[in-house]
Parts: sequence; structure tokens; C-alpha cells
Amino acid sequence: MKRILLFVALLSLVIGTHAQESLTKQGWNFGALPAVTFDTDLGFQYGGLINLFNYGDGSRYPKYNHSIYLEVSRFTKGSGINRFNYDSDQLIPGLKTSLDISYLSDRAYDFYGFNGYDAVVNKDWYDDETSDYRTRMFYKYDRKLFRFKVDLRGDLAGEKFDWVGGFNLLNFKLDYVDIDKLNKNKDDEDLLPPHSEAPGLYEIYREWGIISDEDANGGFVPTLKAGIVYDTRDNEPNPMKGMWTEAVLLGSPEFLGGEHSFTKLSLIHRQYFTIVPNDLSFAYRLAYQTTLTGTAPFYYQTQLITSVMKSATSEGLGGANSLRGILRNRVVGDGVFLGNVEARWKFARFQFINNNFYLGLNAFADFGRVTKKSEVDKSNIIVPAIYPSPLDSYFENDAEAMHYSFGLGLRVAMNENFVIRCDYGMAADERDGDSGVYIGLHYLF
Repeated sequence: MKRILLFVALLSLVIGTHAQESLTKQGWNFGALPAVTFDTDLGFQYGGLINLFNYGDGSRYPKYNHSIYLEVSRFTKGSGINRFNYDSDQLIPGLKTSLDISYLSDRAYDFYGFNGYDAVVNKDWYDDETSDYRTRMFYKYDRKLFRFKVDLRGDLAGEKFDWVGGFNLLNFKLDYVDIDKLNKNKDDEDLLPPHSEAPGLYEIYREWGIISDEDANGGFVPTLKAGIVYDTRDNEPNPMKGMWTEAVLLGSPEFLGGEHSFTKLSLIHRQYFTIVPNDLSFAYRLAYQTTLTGTAPFYYQTQLITSVMKSATSEGLGGANSLRGILRNRVVGDGVFLGNVEARWKFARFQFINNNFYLGLNAFADFGRVTKKSEVDKSNIIVPAIYPSPLDSYFENDAEAMHYSFGLGLRVAMNENFVIRCDYGMAADERDGDSGVYIGLHYLF
């Protein structure tokens, strides 16, 4: 989604119930972030988020006992985020517990086809600057997602090896983009045409049978996961040294009542190196995910599997949490590879309102590709006159290759745990889009 950033208020509303002169935090503290953005078709985004931390008696600072995250935000034309997240290693003795309950509505969810560069993306069919309004919603569909997710982590062998487990209930509801809603209050010359006159890629793939009738309107996807983690990080929010490696198996077995049965494997390795003590570090992440058995529905293929989810979504490849600067969901397949490298510099530290702050700069490069392609049957395709044509406007055989992006980021951190990030990424290949600005919480990995 292409957004124009109008205003971001980085508001640190911090109340320490037992603030100390030493600035070792105790009790409850919180950070809040109201943000306003604008999208030509979705309207203004408004609302905010709050992250509360409980440090107990302060003896574990900067580690916290409990974290509670709440976000409610809306777009004036209907999209929104409603999220509750809880994280603690004190709720159940010996276990790290994460709970997430979210309802995410997206009236213009990005859909560019399957298998990366094998799916041709035509800039003139999505660019907001084009005068051809029949194409602005071409690579979009309407998605509503309810998520209930529990992740558990406990000791396996010593302090470094842990087991992870959890379950996730996802309910997807898909439909065409609501053109009537998006046309509300628009001038006649700016009106988007109805689907009958200008179908999008989602509609076209349904017509061609690439998206089956069974999957076209979404479905229920319950999953179980289990894995192992090796973790030697010195600090979870922004490690200066150590590694964090995990292997996770995720399955959606028939007995859970889902509409598809499948198994996926996720392998992720993250490593952190100190260049200048306390101030400059180098970090990288390598991730591989593939389908082992069964067939996952197309609407689930954007989900990236991790031992714990750090943001409102874990999706891609492409966008805020994977390939920054590349179109969201540009790289989708049955198996994918992802890499990120970052140089992280904490260039300023200060104390304000009895809290510890630092400012950071990041330089990064991201890369990824499809490693196992989704099946796309093109043998019976006929391109009607109403569709943009010819057929090679949609597909290019064996074109997939590595996708690259690079950029810079700013970090504002309070008490080590509440980290506001702003990244600007640029795609290296015009087939992946131009650039993107992403504002949210936490380091990427």
C-alpha cells in the first residue's frame, strides 16, 4: 500500500509508578504513539497504540515482567487494526507466554500473483499518479482477518536451548474491493469504475481458475506449531551480541476442522556482532520457509512463520517486516527465502522525564526470492477483450530471481524496550516498485 506520511507524533507519555533517581525502572511504565497517515483511496488513518511494561522491583531491568500492547486505528473509509498482545515470562513459572488477539480489516490488500517475477507487475496498473483510474485497484482485494494466537516457550537444555509451541486460529474473509465505498465523496472524474468494467487481478485469477472457488472467499485455518530455539542474545529488544536461531514445524491437520491440510517448515537464523561497545552493531537474519506436505490455500501463503510475532502482522515477502521498499506481498510462493542485513548505531543517549532514551540510525539491505513455486495452470486461459492484454502482461516464464532493496532507518528507544522505528526502503528493480516508508514499533529482528 502506498501511503503519504503527513504527521507522526512520537509522544512518550511515560508514567513510572516507582520512578527512581537512578533511572532503574520499577513498577508500570508506558509509551504511546499516535500516528496519522493518508492514502488516496483509503483516506486518513487515525488512532493510536500503547505499550505498558511492568518491571516489578526493578532488579531485572531492562527485562520486564509483563508487557501489554493495545492498538486501535482506523482509516476513514473502513480499514483498521484492532490488536491486543500480552507477553510475559512471569505469568506461568518456567514459561514465556505470548497471547495475541487481533481483528485486521484491509479494504485494499495487495495481491500481485504468485512466484515473484514470474508474475508480471505493470506499474501503470497500480500507480496512484496514473490518470487511468480503472487500474488503481487492479492489484488489490478486500481482506478481513481474525486471529487468536498463543505462543509458549520453555527450557529444553540449559539456558540457551528452548522448546517452542503454540496454536493459531485464523479466519480469512475475502471479497472484491468495495468500489462503492472507495468512490464515496469523490468527484465524477476520479470515480473508480465497477468490477464489471475493470476487473482486478483477484477477479481475473478467479475467472481463470488459478484461484479456486473453494478458496476465493477465504476460510478458517487452525494451526499447531512446535520447534526448538537456540538463543544467546544479550538483550532481546536490540542485541549487541549473540545469536537467535530457530526451527519450527507448523501444521494444519484435518482434525482441527480447517478447510485444508498442510505442513510447513520455517528455519530462521539471526546473529548480532558488536563493532563499538554499546553503540554500534551489525546484525543479519536469514530465513527459509517451505511447504512439506499438503496444499496451503493461496490466502495463507503470505504468512511468515516465527516462534513469536513482534508486530501486528508477519507477512510478505515485501513490505515493512521483510523486504522494505518492495511492494507488499510481491514475492509469494510455496517456499521462500529471506535475508536482511543491518548496521545499527546508537548515536545519542539522554534522560528525560525520569526515563532513559537513545536515538539510533540503521543502514540496511534486504533480499529474498521464491524457492518453491506455487502451481499456476495457464493452459485454459482465454483473455477477454475487457481484460488488459496480451497474456504476457500477466506471466513471464522462469523469470524469478533474487529481489533486492536497501535503505535507512531511525530509532527512538525508551527504557530499551519501547522502540519506535521509521524505515525508508528503496527497491533495486522497478519490477518490485519504487520505495516505501514504514513506521511502527521494535527492531525488525
